[in-house]
Amino acid sequence: MKSVCSWVLSVCILGASFGAMAEFESPVIKKWTKTHTNKKGEKITTEYMTIDGIMVHEMDPEKQPQPEIVEPPKPATKRKPAGVPSDAIVLFDGKDLSNWTSTKEGEESKWEVKKGAMWPTDDSGMIQSIQEFGSCQLHIEFATPKNPEGRGQGRGNSGVFLMGRYEVQVLDSYDNKTYPDGQAGALYGRSKPLVNASRKPGEWQTYDIIFHRPEFKDGKVVKRATFTVLHNGVLIQDNYQLSGGTGWRGMHSISEYEPHGDKGPIKLQDHGNPVLFRNIWVRPLED
Repeated sequence: MKSVCSWVLSVCILGASFGAMAEFESPVIKKWTKTHTNKKGEKITTEYMTIDGIMVHEMDPEKQPQPEIVEPPKPATKRKPAGVPSDAIVLFDGKDLSNWTSTKEGEESKWEVKKGAMWPTDDSGMIQSIQEFGSCQLHIEFATPKNPEGRGQGRGNSGVFLMGRYEVQVLDSYDNKTYPDGQAGALYGRSKPLVNASRKPGEWQTYDIIFHRPEFKDGKVVKRATFTVLHNGVLIQDNYQLSGGTGWRGMHSISEYEPHGDKGPIKLQDHGNPVLFRNIWVRPLED
């Protein structure tokens, strides 16, 4: 069989530059075509592509291994929260605070546990996981007070902090207006949620957060953190690239990136409201 090979090679490396940020590489993609003559004398052209050196639809397990099998969580019921993936690290299963500690060094947490939930007591301060994480998938369920008091930021206020510093806001945002980048599901001060998917006060709600940590070099951020967040199963942050920190610096100011390590704790905020939390688990992700 006579064959004629025609090679067309392209390598795509995309970069983005902003301020002091460096240029970042996307996957290396190579494309080519190969033309041959079939038994009927017809010329057939086939397209080929590799992504980071692996052929599209590669079947050789040595070149493209099959994904690891993970048993998915059981669905939630009226009485019980959803289950946990088989490879997850459970931080709170409703029994005790053995995986948590106070953010104040040397002090035990004053948070309480009852009926499968944990919550802050008066002036208990923040709580943090003993184990630290970098990039991860975080699942957490929460319920703001059934009988709401106050309004705006004073109603069902708390927060979930990745690496102890990047906040996904917890708030009773059901029929409760506040500044958009501070409502439920906001990356505090940086990004308002795409939609308001809040349930009524007292009802259990879920956050599923996909977080990729920032990276630093010579005291400067060279890769920004990214967040994908689903609130009650609804996408509210779509691979958002965090432009800086989320720490409060005043009514119209927010913190910037500050260099830190590759891992940090999961922190939950005590903002003076008895917000309940349950079913907290993490799956570490590769950077």
